[in-house]
Amino acid sequence: MNAIMPRFLKSFYRREPIVSTLVTIGIVDAIIGGLDDSWSLFTFGLGAAGVGIVLKLWQIQQTPLPPEEPGVQRYLPPQPSSSPLPVVTTTKKKPRY
Repeated sequence: MNAIMPRFLKSFYRREPIVSTLVTIGIVDAIIGGLDDSWSLFTFGLGAAGVGIVLKLWQIQQTPLPPEEPGVQRYLPPQPSSSPLPVVTTTKKKPRY
């Protein structure tokens, strides 16, 4: 668990820096406001985290889906070629002095 969580957080911060910052600020403010009985800070934290989540959902909704490919993409020809590959020869040269 300890190895997975930092890797997940790093990848999340790299992909979505604005959204992750808003959510982090909101959660920290909500925790501080809840423990300190400061309801305005708690409300601000929940609002900031909510705005970050709504922004992420809006970004997901705006992203167009890639078109589906009709078949499998092949990188090699379906049948092997009838002609063999040419043989590569190298000539050794004597060093000049």
